[in-house]
Amino acid sequence: MSRHPPVPKRPPKIASPAELRDAIRREALRLGFDAVGFAPASLAPEIRRERLANLASYVAQGFHGDMGWLAERSEQRADPIALWPEAATVVSLALNYAPPRDPRETLALTDRGAISVYAQGRDYHELVKSKLKALGRFIWDTYRHQIKVFVDTAPVMEKPAAQASGLGWQGKHTNLVSRRFGSWLFLGELLLSIELPADAPESDHCGQCRACLDVCPTEAFLGPYRLEARRCISYLTIEHEGPIDRALRPLLGNRIYGCDDCLAVCPWNKFAQTAHETSLQRRPDLDAPQLAELAALDDAAFRRRFAGTAIKRIGRDRFVRNVAYALGNSRAPQTALPAVERLLQDSSPLVRGAAVWALSRLAPRDFGHRRHSARDDNGDVRAEWVAAPSSPC
Repeated sequence: MSRHPPVPKRPPKIASPAELRDAIRREALRLGFDAVGFAPASLAPEIRRERLANLASYVAQGFHGDMGWLAERSEQRADPIALWPEAATVVSLALNYAPPRDPRETLALTDRGAISVYAQGRDYHELVKSKLKALGRFIWDTYRHQIKVFVDTAPVMEKPAAQASGLGWQGKHTNLVSRRFGSWLFLGELLLSIELPADAPESDHCGQCRACLDVCPTEAFLGPYRLEARRCISYLTIEHEGPIDRALRPLLGNRIYGCDDCLAVCPWNKFAQTAHETSLQRRPDLDAPQLAELAALDDAAFRRRFAGTAIKRIGRDRFVRNVAYALGNSRAPQTALPAVERLLQDSSPLVRGAAVWALSRLAPRDFGHRRHSARDDNGDVRAEWVAAPSSPC
């Protein structure tokens, strides 16, 4: 049987730098990105030194907490050229995920859990990465230019890159703010081996506003643009692996994965249009789920429930720890207390310790008696029985 000869590859399309930039922008918007910007990959020496100094100071003060990856590859975080010497242009891309309502409304429903808006659908790492890879294939297949794709997990300072590309500015809450999309943007980057015309960088439009700083439940901001991660609820409920500081637990409220307060209060959100549900694959069952139901999840049920979401990455025990703290903060003890009672027998010491604290909040009059009869072979759990107060905090 005869074989067909291989089809020759189509020769690369020739385009001027301006034509290539415009073609990339059109394709990115077609793929579903909401904003695209271009900036030089090379940095002025003074900007590079400032970025390195700021990162070193942040890490030296321990503000990064358990996020050891922030201290790693600092040279590459500060300078795209150090990450990839062939880089000539940074293409910053943004995807709008603005919610249909103010997520802070869930905070009043203390029998339900508040999950950060960004985690209420498909894992944004995969969502953005799939679009970035499609854009990268378009650039390579059509023009044969070398590219690198990055989204969040790579050592790229994406918010400064997005500001340099004109997409927005780094607000006082340290997240990107856009005049078109408020504080609701997923970010990703492409590095290109060809120099393209740059967009004008965006300037800071926060002015005298400090709404995001003042709304923080745990006072995690040391000042404008300065976040102490070890007090941030997003860090505590997602990145932090052990028990959460006892003084901060009452301040968590019913936030079980992340915190949207500083984003939701931003006045620039009034210009943001609700994101397209089809592109985000947002799930209604992750909008204010019942705490008692979540407390009953074993590992297999947790994996099924949160398959394909960012929540799955923290694991069942850390998530149910958060749920236990939220149950302790609940004002509905008739449903919260039975769930907490079951968690006292959980296989995870992390969960059992959180349940002890929740029990002290929900049943303070009986707690002293329970403390005397408590037996646990884990030192951390025993320490919780000793440290927990016998009356509400």
